[in-house]
Amino acid sequence: MDKYVNNQIRNFIAEIRDANIQKDPLRFRRNLERIAEILGYELSKKLEFESKEIITPLGVAKEKLLLDPPVLATILRAGLGMHQGLLNYFDRAESAFISAYRKHTTAENFDVHVEYLAAPKIDNRVLVISDPMLATGTSMHLVYKALLEQGKPRKLFIVAAIASSDALDYLKQHLPDTAEYYIGAIDSELTAQSYIVPGLGDAGDLAYGEKC
Repeated sequence: MDKYVNNQIRNFIAEIRDANIQKDPLRFRRNLERIAEILGYELSKKLEFESKEIITPLGVAKEKLLLDPPVLATILRAGLGMHQGLLNYFDRAESAFISAYRKHTTAENFDVHVEYLAAPKIDNRVLVISDPMLATGTSMHLVYKALLEQGKPRKLFIVAAIASSDALDYLKQHLPDTAEYYIGAIDSELTAQSYIVPGLGDAGDLAYGEKC
């Protein structure tokens, strides 16, 4: 089931879109964290938990604990804020980091290059890949293919603040049918240069400063 949630998250989406609020990179990064926290909470409902007895100073409590913490993967550098938000909820998770960037041949044509991968084994694990923006879906697809070098996950979740309709259509054709998508907002338009409209601009630059 796809989860495009929820009313509360739209407050934070509104702030990361707002050109005036974007001038504060600390607030922008924190909003990405908060968006990821909400999406992480939502997807946690699909994970497996086990009952365990917890010894308290006054007795024994039966609680539910996460059975298999996921592997959290993100795309450098824009994805770091959302990655931290997911770590806030899945604090025993292992992490994977992948670099992916556009290499333009013309203003409107580009290839996506994946150059760096640091990841644990993901064979038969729950894998969560996060990125603030899914414009065409190409980067996410290539990152998933690169991660398969570390094994085949048994479950895949895709987490993003904003995605284009085109990106979601593309990913549903190229990722496993069982993949689930947790998206803060969906925009319907892409420019000729494959930027999301209305979108928010370059999430990496807004969070960490403009690159040369």
